[in-house]
Amino acid sequence: MSMLINGARPIEVLLVEDCVEEAEMTMEALRDGRVRNRIHWVEDGEEALTFLRRQGRHSAAPRPDLVLLDLRLPRMSGHEVLAEIKQHADWRRIPVVIMTSSDDEKDILNAYDHHANCYVTKPVDMEKFLEVIRSIEDFWLAIVQLPAA
Repeated sequence: MSMLINGARPIEVLLVEDCVEEAEMTMEALRDGRVRNRIHWVEDGEEALTFLRRQGRHSAAPRPDLVLLDLRLPRMSGHEVLAEIKQHADWRRIPVVIMTSSDDEKDILNAYDHHANCYVTKPVDMEKFLEVIRSIEDFWLAIVQLPAA
């Protein structure tokens, strides 16, 4: 069963992840899921903002319905990206799910202080990692009512 926003279009997901293996596993899990989505992958924080601003090679980028954001990124941290997203009038309603290996209380508090919609610690075990991705998909893409652009 394929689910669409307002029955009209697939859900646009922006994945911000510098680890190729984790990005590939995440994209594969989301592609195999129940929800019809399009995944756009960028490898660092600066490219995430370029995507959101629709600049350069991302000039035709869609507005994401959901952002999956790692904290530990090159060039610009996930915390900085989150702060930019939540301060921007056109982006602040986009749900941001922090997906990171850090379980440091400072990182968790900082993420929620900058209005992250949820914080998920990535499991090391691959099967558990895939389970987490499927849970995120079930909740954020199948259950939650996402705002229209």
